[in-house]
Amino acid sequence: MIRNPIITPTADLQLQYNALEKEYAYEKEAYEVSSTQAGIERNVRNGICWYPVSTGRSYYNSLNQLVVEIERRMAQEVEHAFEYGRPVRFFKTDSSGKPVFFNFTSVVSYVQDDRMVVSIPSPLALAEIKAETDLGIQLYFDETSYRAMFSALKEVMAAKKDRLAELRDILLGNQPVAKLKLFPIRFPWLNASQEKAVNEVLAAKDVAIVHGPPGTGKTTTLVEAIYETLHRENQVLVCAQSNMAVDWISEKLVDRGVNVLRIGNPTRVNDKMLSFTYERRFEAHPDYTELWGIRKAIREIQANLRNRNANQRETDRNRLSKLRYRATELEVKIDMELFDEARVVACTLVGASHRLLETHHFTTLFIDEAAQALEAASWIAIRKAERVILTGDHQQLPPTIKCPEAMHEGLDRTLMQKIAARKPETVSLLTLQYRMNEAIMGFSSAWFYDNQLKAAPEVKHRGILEWDTPLVWTDTTGCEFAEDTQTEGQSRLNRKEAELLLLQLQIYIERIGKERVLEENIDFGIISPYKAQVYYLRRLLKKTSFFKPLRRLLTVHTVDGFQGQERDVILISLVRANEAGKIGFLSDLRRMNVAITRARMKLIILGDASTLSRHAFYRKLYQYVEEKGKVIRLAD
Repeated sequence: MIRNPIITPTADLQLQYNALEKEYAYEKEAYEVSSTQAGIERNVRNGICWYPVSTGRSYYNSLNQLVVEIERRMAQEVEHAFEYGRPVRFFKTDSSGKPVFFNFTSVVSYVQDDRMVVSIPSPLALAEIKAETDLGIQLYFDETSYRAMFSALKEVMAAKKDRLAELRDILLGNQPVAKLKLFPIRFPWLNASQEKAVNEVLAAKDVAIVHGPPGTGKTTTLVEAIYETLHRENQVLVCAQSNMAVDWISEKLVDRGVNVLRIGNPTRVNDKMLSFTYERRFEAHPDYTELWGIRKAIREIQANLRNRNANQRETDRNRLSKLRYRATELEVKIDMELFDEARVVACTLVGASHRLLETHHFTTLFIDEAAQALEAASWIAIRKAERVILTGDHQQLPPTIKCPEAMHEGLDRTLMQKIAARKPETVSLLTLQYRMNEAIMGFSSAWFYDNQLKAAPEVKHRGILEWDTPLVWTDTTGCEFAEDTQTEGQSRLNRKEAELLLLQLQIYIERIGKERVLEENIDFGIISPYKAQVYYLRRLLKKTSFFKPLRRLLTVHTVDGFQGQERDVILISLVRANEAGKIGFLSDLRRMNVAITRARMKLIILGDASTLSRHAFYRKLYQYVEEKGKVIRLAD
């Protein structure tokens, strides 16, 4: 939905607020339904529930929170949506197998594979779940994120005669952007478009956008821009929509020797990542030992207070008061020193509302993957900055919107999209890509990027086999490969197409040679836009003995799961096959752009062309494969 260009910034934000309210109500209702009607088994498959789970050790973490380790015992192969900061509720089951929720809410501290650490509100709550042998855990409706977004929108709308009001009117209105006049800096290790983008970032007084299509080195450019900005500023704020994106950019900055303070535990839990989290830095501080001892003494005094006589209680309360004062003094000292040392503070956009950042302000804010962020979430972080740099690609994955009405009202239209459309002079497009064979790149470049992408010489003609075709469409038209709707919900499934895909994968691996695949670590990605097809493909893969020694080199996922990733070989199962030509979810072309640009050297598409080619995008894609690659018509 393209907004009327004469709409005022405040009115634009009010429309966002109204659409966000609809999304909030829709998601809350969906949560209520899943909690009361969907059933445990379905919620497990949907990735919002672990059942059964077992509890492990419990302890107080560096933030003085009581936490407990949780491990899921079944359905480990199912992706889940549990991540740092999300609220959860524990449950047991009644005689009919329905969940009975405990009367308290917990928060995920971090997750790794089939294990997570959850903060518990009290020792009594911990005792309740520890005593339960039939235990589960389910995501709770996330009020916190919505509260932060609503609060940010209200603050931005109300802003007057300050820098936030200026940024609002520049980013959403007709007020022109300002630039500094700087002599361009040479970066010989960057290509021309990357170098230009970094210089545009340095010259921006208000806003700059680095538009990075697939494989063009957006992260490299962003890291360079941050590194160079730190020559001019003492500290910057770096945010992204997801924890994973924050982790990725943080790790690259640490590799450059930048002191990063990560607010919120990372998703890729390893020693390197943990070493720059606030919690780990807090624990490593020289004063933490004293603080830990004081906190322990406070807990012991509080636990014994009821059993003491009046005089003893008065003595204990006086001691508690002194201990608490000293604990607060140490906490403030450690916190101040950690922030003073950090050159980059990194967190999610919603994480920018964290209490640790309440008093902090930054000259520059960098938002990575800005094209996947709700506008309201972006404003949470923008409130803390004087200027904003957005990076991403609004031709790839959009934000996830669940309410159709909210989407129709423009909730999926990101701040990056709006600025790119209204202030095109702020956009630097990266044009040289280092991932794909030229034939694989070509269609995406033509459809989404006005033919501006070029393949770097080292990838232009690369392939796995001599005389191989980098681009193949296996057309199942006329083969009666019928699609099914999964019994629970609207996810689609095409069993025969899945079986054919694995057969084609096996044949191609045999052509390369298993030994060479293992020796050279040639990796393969299998993508389908539909979860039901992904789960079916995974089950088939597990049952096929041929693939057993190759498991570590095979990934099966949805399009969203492959965002930011790449593989030597990609196979895509498009699933849809019907006489009416309905393609549903496949009409989200930005998702398909992600799918077809994951492949380095070989892209194999499986789909019913008679169904798909009724849409202009798939018709053009099919014609492009005919011209630049090979179409295999199974019915011929």
